[in-house]
Amino acid sequence: MNGNIIDFETEKNIDGDIIDFERPFEAKKPVISSEVIQLKKGIWIYFFLIIFEGALRKWVLPGLATPLLLIRDPVALWLLIKSIRSDLLPANIYLKAMVVTCIIGIFTTLFLGHGNLSVTLFGARILILHFPLIFVIGNIFDRQDVENMGKAMVFITIPMAILTALQFYSSQGAWVNRGIGGDANGAGFSGAMGYFRPSGTFSFTNGNSLFFSLAASFILFFWLDPKKINKIILIAATLGLLSAIPLSISRALLFSCIVSAVFAIIGMFRNPKFLGRLALIGIVGFVSVAVLSQTKFFQTSMEAFTDRFNTASEAEGGTSGVISDRYIGGMVNSILGSNNVPFFGYGMGMGTNVGAMLLSGKTTFLIAEGEWGRLIGESGALLGIIIIFIRLALTAKMCVLSIKKLNSGNLLPWMLLSFGILNIPQGQWAQPTGLGFSVLIGGLIIASFRNRTPE
Repeated sequence: MNGNIIDFETEKNIDGDIIDFERPFEAKKPVISSEVIQLKKGIWIYFFLIIFEGALRKWVLPGLATPLLLIRDPVALWLLIKSIRSDLLPANIYLKAMVVTCIIGIFTTLFLGHGNLSVTLFGARILILHFPLIFVIGNIFDRQDVENMGKAMVFITIPMAILTALQFYSSQGAWVNRGIGGDANGAGFSGAMGYFRPSGTFSFTNGNSLFFSLAASFILFFWLDPKKINKIILIAATLGLLSAIPLSISRALLFSCIVSAVFAIIGMFRNPKFLGRLALIGIVGFVSVAVLSQTKFFQTSMEAFTDRFNTASEAEGGTSGVISDRYIGGMVNSILGSNNVPFFGYGMGMGTNVGAMLLSGKTTFLIAEGEWGRLIGESGALLGIIIIFIRLALTAKMCVLSIKKLNSGNLLPWMLLSFGILNIPQGQWAQPTGLGFSVLIGGLIIASFRNRTPE
């Protein structure tokens, strides 16, 4: 890469052709050109397709449900080609290492694994097509763009909460609960007390949980900096988020919201100027819960959520068992169990639902449900652990830079990290919606490090 290089951390220009890989988020600092404007529009399209892809597959174009599964892939490909041609894709060790690992994995899959080209390409697109978008978004967007997208998330939270409530209280045969391809059996997943977990506008219930989890980090950020958003919308979105937690019957959403709240508290204590807003957030939260608790729909959803939480927690050995089994235990067991997997794995794509359908004719987990287990099962111990390490190292670098920005008064990267730290290292990238949210949050965190460049 020729010309001036920008360090996203220090915002100092570096002359020369050699990139210091100790600073992984370096790239040419994009000015507001026609190419950048087009790329920003493409990123917004990618964002809206994450949220509304399921709606297209369930309600708008159910007959095209299968090809619409890959609706973001052409957008991702266009963004990559456009960025490379405009010399706006940062070169860094994470990107190069992931692409090289993926290419090696393609060859080992075809010659030593399952050998199915279609399944291989479907699995490879995760690493070679979508993963680079983290750096495209991070280089094209800036802090103001991130805040604008956050405002959009906050606004969408209101109708998404209403839709979630309608789905919760409607039968699975109702139109709002139609499944992929217009399936009249419904898109809900087993919950508690006869209620199903709503899917929102998404193909599956995990999309709804991920949406509200990301929305929580933005909502808390805007409460810490309320001058940047309309107060009525922020209050309505807060009520929507608090309602969605029990309506979703999702322990993952509750856990993610708690993590974001902890990050907000840490952020306020690390920067004294935010401490005065702690009381405001506490009052708003208390009043919101008090108001909602007087409504019948909230009481019913809380009963279902509590029943689901207690039943599932008991089955998994209590709350500590949930955390150790789902997060810590799942990661450790994946690595320890790699001895039972061929050295180069069973092949890329085999751990995805699409790959399972093409190889076995059934939508099932041919390898593992957990993300790290899938990676090691598909690519083997060596390549699988390399991919895991890249994701961990990238997250660690984001943590370091977010803390530095927090100490200098920029709370946005820190709050976004509360969602990214759960999804970039261990998010389920085999599932298109999970992949989309991980790519999006990774790019937004990087972009939030940098203020807008004057034209």
